[in-house]
Amino acid sequence: MYLSRFLSIHALWVTVSSVMQPFPLVWGHYDVCKTQIYTDEGKVWDYMACQPESMDMTKYLKVKLDPPDITCGDPPETFCAMGNPYMCNNECDASTPELAHPPELMFDFEGRHPSTFWQSATWKEYPKPLQVNITLSWSKTIELTDNIIITFESGRPDQMILEKSLDYGRTWQPYQYYATDCLDAFHMDPKSVKDLSQHTVLEIICTEEYSTGYMTNSKIINFEIKDRFAFFAGPRLRNMASLYGQLDTTKKLRDFFTVTDLRIRLLRPAIGEIFVDEQHLARYFYAISDIKVQGRCKCNLHATVCVYDNSKLTCECEHNTTGPDCGKCKKNYQGRPWSPGSYLPIPKGTANTCIPSISSIGTNVCDNELLHCQNGGTCHNNIRCQCPEAYTGILCEKLRCEEAGSCGDSSGQGAPREGSPALLLLLLLAAVLGTTSPLAF
Repeated sequence: MYLSRFLSIHALWVTVSSVMQPFPLVWGHYDVCKTQIYTDEGKVWDYMACQPESMDMTKYLKVKLDPPDITCGDPPETFCAMGNPYMCNNECDASTPELAHPPELMFDFEGRHPSTFWQSATWKEYPKPLQVNITLSWSKTIELTDNIIITFESGRPDQMILEKSLDYGRTWQPYQYYATDCLDAFHMDPKSVKDLSQHTVLEIICTEEYSTGYMTNSKIINFEIKDRFAFFAGPRLRNMASLYGQLDTTKKLRDFFTVTDLRIRLLRPAIGEIFVDEQHLARYFYAISDIKVQGRCKCNLHATVCVYDNSKLTCECEHNTTGPDCGKCKKNYQGRPWSPGSYLPIPKGTANTCIPSISSIGTNVCDNELLHCQNGGTCHNNIRCQCPEAYTGILCEKLRCEEAGSCGDSSGQGAPREGSPALLLLLLLAAVLGTTSPLAF
């Protein structure tokens, strides 16, 4: 009975595993930095490339508006409903919570009715442009993993630019232009992501797809991350190995999906007509109910955990690396230049672990990673190896019988003697290269 039940469970597991097989290739890779494995020399660390999970990055950002007094409600003002632009009896009042529309409502939980949203002042100073910059900052390098989605409570703007920074807001580059008329607004021919290819995926385009003006059923503006991934990974992102390979070897592609800050530049509100109705300027404003940014901390494939502490995201670095992005080797582990981990070869990648500096090898006699005690010895407080009865030496590399001259021909007499230049050289090479035995060359 137990055998038949086991076989049934096993068959079910095989079926489920075969069905789920494509999905780990998409999101399940690189969730472990290292694991202990058993070799002929005992337990050793097997290092792998690794990265944190993708998460909702809006929980960790700081938002800044320019001009800073652009939010409606101070002083209180009335505005027109989006569905009926001539019904202008809605009120925005910053001093009344039920009537206030502060910036943080762009990132709160949606699903309530009525929805909550940030709202700008109305276009009461027309013909002076009604323009707003919304800057999202993380004080940390992040990698985007899904579409950026902006949901408007007002009509979608007639003109808008999404920009990115890679240096914490010191410089900015356009990500995408949005307009009802790209040629008129930005002197660019309209395109969509579907017009791109693997070779043109980094092209900055202007799209008219998300700028249909004052319509109640069209509220969303997208920046399509997944569609760009699909040029390499296929329509359903099943072939992530291909995408990982491209990200690994093409820095410009990797940088394209990497940001420290995003900036939404609202340049012209939804008009819905050819001309601005100067008699009803309370019709024109910006209102955003939700912004979604999905991504992960950039840790250069040297960490699986990113913690939020003291209002700051930080990688918990592995592989003897350090820094906010694990972007350098730790002190005394600069035996070779720092390098990011590599996605390749799939599925484990390459850790590119930092190794001890030659000048620091003497600081630890032994450890559990690179300076292993030999022949079954155990490391005690990194200062000495506790050797089995039959062995002695710094790393238990020498037979005790050699001291008494009683070893037979097959008892290791070919091994270099303790203190000899040959042995010291082998120990040095073993520490630098991470070899578990100084005699394994």
